[in-house]
Amino acid sequence: MKRITVAKGDGIGPEIMDATLEIIQAAGAQITIDEIEVGEKVYLAGNTSGISNESWDIIRRNKIFLKAPITTPQGGGYKSLNVTTRKFLGLYANIRPCFSLHPFVSTKHPNMNLVIVRENEEDLYAGIEHQQTDEVIQCLKLISRPGCEKIIRYAFEYAKQYGRKKVTCFTKDNIMKQTDGLFHQVFNEIAKEYPDIENEHWIIDIGAAKMADTPEAFDVIVMPNLYGDVLSDVAAQIAGSVGLAGSANIGEECAMFEAIHGSAPRIAGKNVANPSGLLQGAIQMLTHIGQADVAEKVQNAWLKTIEDGIHTYDIYKEGISKKIVGTREFAQAVIANLGQKPNSFKPVSYKENKSISLPKYRRPEPQKKELLGVDLFVHWNGYQADDLASQINSIVDGDIQLNMITNRGIKVYPDGFPETFCTDHWRCRFKKSNGEPITKSDIIRLLSKAENAKIDVIKTENLYAFNGKPAFSLGQGQ
Repeated sequence: MKRITVAKGDGIGPEIMDATLEIIQAAGAQITIDEIEVGEKVYLAGNTSGISNESWDIIRRNKIFLKAPITTPQGGGYKSLNVTTRKFLGLYANIRPCFSLHPFVSTKHPNMNLVIVRENEEDLYAGIEHQQTDEVIQCLKLISRPGCEKIIRYAFEYAKQYGRKKVTCFTKDNIMKQTDGLFHQVFNEIAKEYPDIENEHWIIDIGAAKMADTPEAFDVIVMPNLYGDVLSDVAAQIAGSVGLAGSANIGEECAMFEAIHGSAPRIAGKNVANPSGLLQGAIQMLTHIGQADVAEKVQNAWLKTIEDGIHTYDIYKEGISKKIVGTREFAQAVIANLGQKPNSFKPVSYKENKSISLPKYRRPEPQKKELLGVDLFVHWNGYQADDLASQINSIVDGDIQLNMITNRGIKVYPDGFPETFCTDHWRCRFKKSNGEPITKSDIIRLLSKAENAKIDVIKTENLYAFNGKPAFSLGQGQ
């Protein structure tokens, strides 16, 4: 008997959770449930995280969390509980299978059967944002080597365990050469350890276009957080419906399982919601906790129900569907099919599958780190970069010099174009004229002189080389 934590959530959450639990318990799931309250009620009671400390204790004790969709109130500084949970519990891997149910659910891609493995903790979803000037707000994109190694290795291990033949990596490293470049580099390194699994890399824009047009060309796709979030919804929709897709969030100690859709408050309480997305998440949970036989029974019964034409309103189609049913009635139809297997679909078999266990990350030897320069970001309301350069050059001394100025990443000094539109947010790069490293004392002196000259420095970024290789981007056009 496995003790799990359950949150029924908001909107349609309680209805689809009740249906899901009824199905898996009827199938023989050996679970004991601790229910907690999360989401809108907790937010509006004054807890901006949407969850109490007591609920965290229950989740961490049980290790397994089955969560229905929740509503995050708009405005007021409320943080996404989904993102918070994934990061607090170290749930680094988000697994979203997307497969066609043709011809019973409408799709243009009848042979689609892919899995998106999405990094779950970092990238732009670190949520580190700052307004820096009147006109410019920044969001930091954080990509780490351990984050890359864990998610990419998980993707290959998943492919190995589930008999998948190919792993594809999507990045935008032709533009983000440092962050996405690291993800692609680690993918290439780890791919060599799995010679029996085909590997390939696509730039995200053309890769997304290919996936939307020819999804059957892909098997397992691994991506950084934002790309994976967007494209897993696209993949689910072109497979048939976002409402049919579930996801697993896997960490080294804990795991969370959920539907990928939202709380749909407009249809809450009407007994029309499709519980299939949350049920798919629960099936992933069952395989994770070692109850693959129950997961297999539920999935085959669900597939049988779909091919029997017993459909909720969201997938009902005249001429294909045989009966439109509500949430509770759909659950009863699945329960009635327990022990049966589909005829049109290939029956599933989960008996050989088990939780994927990865080796602990081992930090590599430190690299030689040199400080080559500094970027001072300046709030300045002028328009001509040459005018700002004149002010900046008045504070430099010795062999430190102003190397360039950029605005929104594009070089505007020296030799900028008058056609380039500029905001009030300027990056001023300083290096030594002889190319030698600078010191922290040099930077402090530069900042002090900028303050005395009433130059509004809003941020600094040190420019490092690691093992002799510069580890910062050039200005666009430099």
